[in-house]
Amino acid sequence: MEPLWDALLVPLWNRALPLLVWLVGLTAVFVPLEILFAAHPPAPRGRQWAVNLAYYFLNSLIAATLVAMPLSVLTVTLHDLLPARWLAVVADWPLWLRLIAGLIVSETGYYWGHRLSHQIPWLWRFHAIHHSASSLDYLVNSRAHPLDMVFSRLCALTPLYALGLGTPVHLEGGLVPVVLSILATAWGFFVHANLNWRFGPLEWLVSTPAFHHWHHTRSGPHDRNFSSTLPGLDLLFGTLHLPAEFPTDYGISSSMPDSLIDQVLYPLAPELTTGQVAEPQLESTRLSDS
Repeated sequence: MEPLWDALLVPLWNRALPLLVWLVGLTAVFVPLEILFAAHPPAPRGRQWAVNLAYYFLNSLIAATLVAMPLSVLTVTLHDLLPARWLAVVADWPLWLRLIAGLIVSETGYYWGHRLSHQIPWLWRFHAIHHSASSLDYLVNSRAHPLDMVFSRLCALTPLYALGLGTPVHLEGGLVPVVLSILATAWGFFVHANLNWRFGPLEWLVSTPAFHHWHHTRSGPHDRNFSSTLPGLDLLFGTLHLPAEFPTDYGISSSMPDSLIDQVLYPLAPELTTGQVAEPQLESTRLSDS
């Protein structure tokens, strides 16, 4: 029998190595682009960048594990509850139609989960970590409490399975949630990137850095641009804000611990964090007129 340490280390290394390769690829693409097409002068690679890098590995290894069990139960349970006739109808759809329908359904679930994270104080305690970044770059996409990431993923995937648009991966149709998850993750790095690119009318169809940067503004308007890829949902629900310019500042108005450990502990047990840290300020739940 192999030692316990080897049994734990080998699977972890097998997952960490592809993440390292993916990180090298992301860095090779985005760092030059953020220098050549910066929306704001690039921030120094300091403590915030190091914490974001740690979140990249933490969430890729831990959050995926945490979401696996409830997602597996959810997948099988909802699949068994759905009428066989409806599952047969969805299974007959071509892959492109299931992907489009799945994108709309999962994005709607993500939109409302994300919006609730700004409106419910307990959820905001976790989500505020993502918004505490004082400058944006591609790696801020990874800056999130693992439980916040689990919540957002479940919000996106639950309606997908509830409507039969995603099935267990060993069955036909299991490709849909996998493809959508990969696309959403990759697009997340793009919309957080420090890029000044504008895309004209296309910005009303798909999210861009300008669209998402306004979601991270510190001075407002708050509670805008909740969708991850489809701005049409924000237009439909009255939360779209897309002016010609980029915001001038980012972050939250209250303080947040600097270290990774303190940030992970703070939403759960703020008394365990080092130093005196103010309660993260809940973003305004009232939509501004601007």
